[in-house]
Amino acid sequence: MSASTKVWTALVTVYLLWGSTYLGIAYAGETIPPLFAASTRFIAAGILLGAIAVLRGGTLRVSHRALASCVLVGALLPGANAILFVAERHVPSGLSALIFASVPLWLAALRLTRERLPWQMLAGVGTGFAGVAVLARPSGGATGFGIGLVVLAAAMWATGSYLSSRLPLPEDAFAATSLETFFGGLVLLPLGALSVHHFSPSAASLAGWAYLVTFGSLLGLTAYVWLLGNAPLGLVSTYAYVNPIVAITLGVIFRGEHVTWRLLAGAAIVVVAVAAVVRQEPAGPRGEPAPEPVAVD
Repeated sequence: MSASTKVWTALVTVYLLWGSTYLGIAYAGETIPPLFAASTRFIAAGILLGAIAVLRGGTLRVSHRALASCVLVGALLPGANAILFVAERHVPSGLSALIFASVPLWLAALRLTRERLPWQMLAGVGTGFAGVAVLARPSGGATGFGIGLVVLAAAMWATGSYLSSRLPLPEDAFAATSLETFFGGLVLLPLGALSVHHFSPSAASLAGWAYLVTFGSLLGLTAYVWLLGNAPLGLVSTYAYVNPIVAITLGVIFRGEHVTWRLLAGAAIVVVAVAAVVRQEPAGPRGEPAPEPVAVD
């Protein structure tokens, strides 16, 4: 297999797997209490990713400062994902993915607190939030409560991503991701356990949960980390605006979600704005835009 084929295989893997996590969340949260589903998912995924880190020759032994950073980032990133589990009981998965795609816009807004950004990026941020406003109208099965939760989740994910580039995290990407994922799930577990009373998970919910652990987290993150070391960063960053399109398509096919003209208009605005913002990111080590983690892996 040629190098180009490997890159595109990994990239399509990220497109499809991370775009499909919204559908997995919708199914898993149908009959499993959302916080319990999220916490156990991340604990399981963290253990599996930690095993990969060790098998690759890495170590999970890190400094106390790095461990504290992993706990903080883990509380924000998996915490945001847990909110999505709750939100998708009130918002269609495709709409949820579109609003969550605003993470790069929130990241740019956070950067404004410390630096000046080019006008092209500011224009993209303003346009993108206008698109989110178009989408954030309770209709078509979406409630105002659910939409507010998705917006909160996007802001939390952006905050965790912003801090992760400024905190002392482990150098090994697999080790850092596994520790963040595991401790994020551990922080959520008490709330998840309290939410469990008497429930009988359906086969669809169990399959959704297993899919999120194995395909969404394990395979998706493995492909993503490999791409960061083997593909142009500008190409890798395209997942940020492809994933919502995948999520909408799967929501229509598998859950009968409706696509309205307002949804299409908002989607076009948000996706174009996110693409513009991502392309204006500061140059990475290869002189290309560095991608931000915008998936619900």
